[in-house]
Amino acid sequence: MGSEKNILYRLYLIAGGILLFAILIVFKLVNIQISEGEKYKELSDKRVFKNFTIPANRGNLYDTDRNLLATSVPEYDIRFDALTVSQENFDLYLKPLAKELSGMLGRPQSYYINVLRRARANKNRYFLVARGLGYSQYVKIKSFPMFRLGAYKGGFISEQRTVRERPLGKIGERTVGHGQAGLEGAYDEYLKGKDGHRLKQKIAQGQWKPISDENEREPEDGLDVVSTIDINIQDIAHHALLSQLERFQADHGTVVVMETQTGEIKAMANLGRTDEGKYYEKRNYAIWESHEPGSTFKLMSMVAALEDKVIDTADVVDTEDGTIKYYDRVVRDSHRGGYGKISVARAFEVSSNTAFSKFIYESYKNDPEAFVNRLDYMGLNKKIGLEIKGEGTPKIPHPDDSNWYGTTLPWMSFGYGVSITPLQTLAFYNAIANDGIMIKPRLIKEVRSRDRIVYDYSQPVVQNSVCSKETASKVREMMKKTVKRGTAANIYTESFSMAGKTGTCLTGYGAGKSGSEYIASFAGYFPADHPKYSCIVVISKPDRSIGYYGNIVAGPVFKTIAQKIYIDTPNVDEIEELESTNKKVNKDFEKYFAVAQKYKTIVPDVKGLPAMDAVAILENLGLKVKLNGLGNIKKQSIEKGQKVKPNQQILISSI
Repeated sequence: MGSEKNILYRLYLIAGGILLFAILIVFKLVNIQISEGEKYKELSDKRVFKNFTIPANRGNLYDTDRNLLATSVPEYDIRFDALTVSQENFDLYLKPLAKELSGMLGRPQSYYINVLRRARANKNRYFLVARGLGYSQYVKIKSFPMFRLGAYKGGFISEQRTVRERPLGKIGERTVGHGQAGLEGAYDEYLKGKDGHRLKQKIAQGQWKPISDENEREPEDGLDVVSTIDINIQDIAHHALLSQLERFQADHGTVVVMETQTGEIKAMANLGRTDEGKYYEKRNYAIWESHEPGSTFKLMSMVAALEDKVIDTADVVDTEDGTIKYYDRVVRDSHRGGYGKISVARAFEVSSNTAFSKFIYESYKNDPEAFVNRLDYMGLNKKIGLEIKGEGTPKIPHPDDSNWYGTTLPWMSFGYGVSITPLQTLAFYNAIANDGIMIKPRLIKEVRSRDRIVYDYSQPVVQNSVCSKETASKVREMMKKTVKRGTAANIYTESFSMAGKTGTCLTGYGAGKSGSEYIASFAGYFPADHPKYSCIVVISKPDRSIGYYGNIVAGPVFKTIAQKIYIDTPNVDEIEELESTNKKVNKDFEKYFAVAQKYKTIVPDVKGLPAMDAVAILENLGLKVKLNGLGNIKKQSIEKGQKVKPNQQILISSI
């Protein structure tokens, strides 16, 4: 009897527990329906409905002539769902598919048979077949056996993404940039566009289906940016720099070419050396690397002294024996024994350190702040403010600095102790070519929406005047003579004119493997009398055993660039008076006409004729002409009187 009561008691407890549990369930259901219904409904909707991002097409990046620098193209990854294919279709199409994949992707047919079988055995529903295919390859692979059956019967899965292509490849890679670097990063606001959104509903097997034919928000394609870069000049600058870096086994180098009157940067090449001795676009040294410029800074010192009227170009400076001591340090000229007593202008041409240290020190030793203030006034202590990120900060010492010493001023005179980027240096040289007017360097011409201009940046930005027109004229003459008879005489040519200044700066101070290392540079413009382009070449840490002076290492790069641009650029002259008579022109034409009329089937004597006239006459005879030089012809490979032969080549030279 007692045991029956215990059993009954337990049954009551169990029944009570079940009832209580049921009550709790009912309470929770009511609570969910009434109190938390909206919350869970929203969560359910989120699982069933989802907003998918539709990426906007990124705008194109062009050079100044609308040649593509960067564009967006679709790229495809191909995957295989090995389970969705029936056994019959898998057996039937496996070998034909493997054969086609082998032909397209290059691996043996047996490889694809094995990996596809393994994927099916492992029940792999996402096997990677190929990555990064172009559109034409995607269309082709989609038609292969088995894959042509589609996603459910053939297991074909394609994933599209948009990638950025750069038609120039590695040329100008750091200038074009990617991510937040270069032109891509600088003008990302215009290029990126606005992504769209499309609402989709989740259906069976994890698939998502659009709930309507329209997007919630349509994607807006990015705008196109037309840069100032000229791919022809960029190519010239790149290869001229690369050739010299390889010859001198230098660590890195940079070249910038800028249009004088507009400030448009036409080329910006930056190459750094790998451990294997190859070169690639490593960093944007032109914008980023702030370093001691060496003797190219003598232009700034000269302009400051002329503007302050503490010297004149005709003043005489005694370079003594080529060495001058300031406190415990000695300034030396590269020319052993010194230059004797020379004018200030000649000191610039031969790049005398002793002369510059003397007249700058003597002029400003009692008030060094006046010299520094003049440099500040000329804008040398300010960044250019380019849109491209990473511009180096210039540094001009000030007498209030804790590390200002008695030797700081004389060393500043020839470019030591100061710090400036190659582009900042070029901007100053360009100002001198512009009669002292500083034009802001720029990399953008316009922003377009297809054929419509949205923003126009073609107007030059005038920043300030670095000096008077008179001072600019004086130093331009010095730079012209530097090339003709000074430190850069090795690059002088009668064919076209150049003006500039060499620079050789010690860097590392004994830190290199074989002692001290150098930075070789050349900055200037061309043509000398009517500047159209300014250019700077900086080559860091060339092999000392091969050469390290600016005129030997950097100067020839400048000349190569100038020469190729000069040849490719037609000279346009405006004639004010159409009726004017030029006796020399008439005489040259009469000589040209006489030769052209007389010789029809035999080689004429073209010696003494201008190069272009000689080319015209010879080509009209059917000869293939190879021209060396641009002046009056001095030599011809086929002598006068010989009969012209079909497709015959003739070499004519003005050198």
